[in-house]
Amino acid sequence: MPCAPSWRRQPDELRRGDCRVSWWVNRNDNINQLGPLLTPQPSPLTVQYTMTGRFTGPLAVKVVIIDLDGTLIDTAPDIAASANDMLHELGMSTVDHETVATWIGNGVSRLVKRALTGDMDGEPDPALYERAYPLFFKHYAERVSRESRPYPGVPGALADLRDGGFQLACITNKPQAFTLPLLKDLGLRDYFELVVSGDSLPARKPDPLPLLYTCEHFGITPGQGVLVGDSANDTRAAQAAGMPVICVTYGYNQGIDIRDLEPDAVIDSLDELPNYIRLA
Repeated sequence: MPCAPSWRRQPDELRRGDCRVSWWVNRNDNINQLGPLLTPQPSPLTVQYTMTGRFTGPLAVKVVIIDLDGTLIDTAPDIAASANDMLHELGMSTVDHETVATWIGNGVSRLVKRALTGDMDGEPDPALYERAYPLFFKHYAERVSRESRPYPGVPGALADLRDGGFQLACITNKPQAFTLPLLKDLGLRDYFELVVSGDSLPARKPDPLPLLYTCEHFGITPGQGVLVGDSANDTRAAQAAGMPVICVTYGYNQGIDIRDLEPDAVIDSLDELPNYIRLA
């Protein structure tokens, strides 16, 4: 199992308005060094769409960044089975898969807490949580790709984007120990030049850090990338980074209408994405 990345914080820290600018260095992963992170202004096209309330034409981008759970892959079956295996081992009542699907998107720790309490923001007894977390980790590691499948149109869309000259990255809140085997098992890993997991950096979505790191990696501004996701974590991260965001209508958004989150566009399938972007 890959070790979790180690980080040290450098003393050089600046501030620009409300945006903290820091240097971060990763000593274990293939993420080498993160330069100073700035929060740029949204691109003119993003501002125009927000003001007019409608899509105004293809976004000119170089890099397409795609969320994993609920966007690329329907992971709910294996996550739900693993959560129920954990609950069963703890002597607790299991829950239906549809309920577990509403818990997905905020990382493993929060999902385990939701399973233990039945509450989106619940905090279980600390001793119970300490028993439960490694149990979920064990069960999910054993079946991470057993029933999970790419959503319809995903493999073809990734191939078309790559062949069209776009660089691809995957950003997820899922731990790396699950992310990389899942992408590899389902034949998607090789499409992505960069994969940023939930424990790759000191912060995860909805923090903009993963997006800003990705921009640094590819040498682009946020306006030259686009995030494709399915939830408020994605829209909040992109909007904080000044990056356009396109959302899918399926996935795990806890019952919220994705249009209420004001993405730049909404699509029903990833294979519709080329209609909304062009190579910069």
